[in-house]
Amino acid sequence: MATIDQATLERVLAGVNVVSGATRRIELPASGVLPLTDGVVSFVHVISGAVRGHPPLASGCTLGVDRLTRAISVSQPAAPDLLSAGGALLTLGDRSVILDASQGATLVVGELRLSDPTALHMVPGFVVVNDFAALEPAAAALAAQLGLDPFTTDDVRSGDPVICRMMATTVLLSVIRAWAEIGCVPDEWAARSHDPFLDRVIAAIHQAPGREWTVESLAGVGAMSRSVFAERFRSVIGRSPASYVVGVRMDAAKSMLAAGSTVSETARELGYSSDEGFSRAFRRHSGMTPSAWRAQRVVVAA
Repeated sequence: MATIDQATLERVLAGVNVVSGATRRIELPASGVLPLTDGVVSFVHVISGAVRGHPPLASGCTLGVDRLTRAISVSQPAAPDLLSAGGALLTLGDRSVILDASQGATLVVGELRLSDPTALHMVPGFVVVNDFAALEPAAAALAAQLGLDPFTTDDVRSGDPVICRMMATTVLLSVIRAWAEIGCVPDEWAARSHDPFLDRVIAAIHQAPGREWTVESLAGVGAMSRSVFAERFRSVIGRSPASYVVGVRMDAAKSMLAAGSTVSETARELGYSSDEGFSRAFRRHSGMTPSAWRAQRVVVAA
């Protein structure tokens, strides 16, 4: 897990544009079951009661489901598989998710369509925030009001659809922020170092990930000797400079591929001399080839 970088979080949140959506309030009876809609970005806020999940939920802030193997990885040791009142979860819709409430529960469920389905590619496909109401009290209070009274034709006022969509968007972004701020972000979200020289290096990498970066050239950007820079970077960032550059490149590669760039175009833009070398790096980083990753995103978006 990485410590949050404010600029990265703001970039992710700013890229989310909800074009349509609906919220509903659901009263699950004892032993009631709720399948979430596949292929749709959905958030769930538990107003009262508690739910269990299939695949299992996790205690802590996140549970990741590998899109290829469906293996589940938990960022913190698992505890009882229960999401209680005040908790929230987010699913990107690429996996079937079923909730059940043994004692009954009241839920608010939002189903949203984004203008860019790949805008949340840096967020795991399945996110759980157990203490959402405590971390985001304003957004939780807003969520509790969603879906209360279904509009009839006579009830609809001018601008209601826009306002409701904005309310749902606020809850969605707040779930992502809560998940990020409790320390469960991936390495690509690595925090700024609060060292102005290292921050200069990090900014340079993000601005030009395809440049032929070497330890020497990065040390030059940071106005340090090679040995001092390498030691300070690893100590503060927790990774080697080379590993960090690859991580930034792979994040950029996913954005480019999702936007329609070919494998060759992406490889050249990011400084790889051959498609094969880029594909090997991408597979080591993501567990699949660039073509397979892009094909999967197309299926999810559809």
